[in-house]
Amino acid sequence: MTTPEQPAAVLRLLDANLDRAREGLRVIEDWCRFGLDRADLVARSKDMRQRLGRLHDERYKRARDAAGDVATGMAHPAQREREQPQAVVAANCGRVQEALRVLEEFGRGVDDRLAEEAAAVRYALYDLEVDVMRASAGGQERRERLRAARLYLVTSPSPRLEAVVEAALEGGVRLVQYRAKDGSLGPNRQPITDAVRLQQAQALRQLCSRYGALFLVNDRIDIALAVDADGVHLGQGDLPPALARQLLGPEKLIGRSTHALAQLQQAMRDGCDYVGVGPVNATPTKPGRQPVGLDYVRQAAAESAIPFFAIGGIEKDNLPSVLATGATQVAVVRAITEAADPAQAARELLEVLGND
Repeated sequence: MTTPEQPAAVLRLLDANLDRAREGLRVIEDWCRFGLDRADLVARSKDMRQRLGRLHDERYKRARDAAGDVATGMAHPAQREREQPQAVVAANCGRVQEALRVLEEFGRGVDDRLAEEAAAVRYALYDLEVDVMRASAGGQERRERLRAARLYLVTSPSPRLEAVVEAALEGGVRLVQYRAKDGSLGPNRQPITDAVRLQQAQALRQLCSRYGALFLVNDRIDIALAVDADGVHLGQGDLPPALARQLLGPEKLIGRSTHALAQLQQAMRDGCDYVGVGPVNATPTKPGRQPVGLDYVRQAAAESAIPFFAIGGIEKDNLPSVLATGATQVAVVRAITEAADPAQAARELLEVLGND
């Protein structure tokens, strides 16, 4: 037999679990935002939170009775043991999933739409949890190293590719991008093949691992996956970052070339980990590309919430003017690859960067 108290009790129960689920999702969202710098994961968690918020009916809130709740103030010792962010995130994922299950069970017959949405969000959260935990485990460490890297070496085809990169690593470079576009010439001065690309990428990956440097591949996600690179760098005409993220997973790095503020802002919305800003000066590496000058670098310094690397004809002599815009990280090609002593060139660039 149904008593008059039961409907109010169910409304209170739904209100409490909507609060619990939304609060837990906000914890996850803020970790993705401030801890991981991952706009794509922020968007997914925010969408779940807002979907539940739209169904948090006023009748549930009117039934609220915090003062009369027998569990108010209860805590569990395990809450004090969560010292690491990953433990906090994992606990809140579990908390949200449990709350959603309660909403499913008690929402049926009272609010079928809420019950259905709770089930949909719960299944979506299972996938989000995996992505967030992966990003927290491996991705966070990579992103910390990315933020710490002041000098980024982008390679160009060379018969001495491995020797040049190793010398740069000896000189202190800790971020390397392998770039071998279609039409590039291989060691035999013939158009480079995918077999050669794979061989070179494997060799550079091993070198970077030996020196504790991050290794990224330009454009070619397949090669990045094959050699277990730390990520990829995408041009404006390459695969969309969202698709790259699906293929690479949440823990890998994704960079994006940008030539205007609107492209930088889109890269942030797309969840890119960093952007290239340039070309600052005219450069044979980007034939036909008009330089953006220092104005865009200033804009990036003021607007970018993710690391950005000024790039394009940067060398030791003009580096101070680039740093004067507010940039703290730069990418170079010829300043190291065409230097008589790549290791010394890297040291001199890092000295200027360190003295900024």
